[in-house]
Amino acid sequence: MEDLLTLTLTHPVAIAAAKVVLTSFFWIAGLFGVFNFKVIVQEMVDVNLPSPPIFAVATIACQLIGSALVITNVARLGWLGAGALAVFTILTIPIGHPFWKFEEPKRTHEFHIVLEHITVVGGLMLAAIISLHS
Repeated sequence: MEDLLTLTLTHPVAIAAAKVVLTSFFWIAGLFGVFNFKVIVQEMVDVNLPSPPIFAVATIACQLIGSALVITNVARLGWLGAGALAVFTILTIPIGHPFWKFEEPKRTHEFHIVLEHITVVGGLMLAAIISLHS
């Protein structure tokens, strides 16, 4: 049974599927942004970022390029894509989810989002490690 599990989890299709699932939040959000650019610009306005259109383009580019690098590991740069997505995700905490600034019940809701973000960063760390060995 252990051999079957090892064969399954190390199969290239399983690894590719895991990378697609791990990055799905980012590439789906990036594609949404491409087709709904004004919505992303408004998000940047809502969190008081300067030059909202520039931040919107940078966000979409990071999400799509980072995801593509993780999924394909082209030129063995999956680690770079994972790192970019991890830094992006960490930066969204103080910018978009500063739970410490809110009253309950929003504080708890935003805190749970932060915990999810931290968990995703852990997955991206593992993706970076895997990209160096494949």
